[in-house]
Amino acid sequence: MHWRCQRLGEMSAPALYEVLALRAQVFVVEQACVYLDPDGLDLRTWHLQGCGIKGDNLQAYARLLPPLTKGPAQRVPMIGRVVTSPDARATGLGRALMQEALRVCERLWPGQPVDINAQAHLQGFYASLGFAVTSAPYDEDGISHIDMRKEAP
Repeated sequence: MHWRCQRLGEMSAPALYEVLALRAQVFVVEQACVYLDPDGLDLRTWHLQGCGIKGDNLQAYARLLPPLTKGPAQRVPMIGRVVTSPDARATGLGRALMQEALRVCERLWPGQPVDINAQAHLQGFYASLGFAVTSAPYDEDGISHIDMRKEAP
């Protein structure tokens, strides 16, 4: 797996297209959530992309949000839009994606905790990476979610 983490302005048009297509394929079509995926936050975030060995064929993606990206209540970095390609599931790529996302967060924002708004059914997966629940379950776009935090190393 080849990892790259870029700001929006550094991404090529084909790379951006792949990201938006994968997010729409999973979040909008597969999960049947009708919402505006390009929400304006992409302009101020880092885009972690897991691609094939040659740097093509997007297989995994996560959006890394600096503190305050979502407003004054978001005091720590966040990982969002975590997604793996349907044909790459059950291969361990989701775990590798999150481990890489946490490494990048530590590099960009050293010593800070990291938050995630997780789908509730993935609580065990995120707990295995060191995240702890910080909220009661809530509905987001028809899917039960929970807030979780991984404290700084």
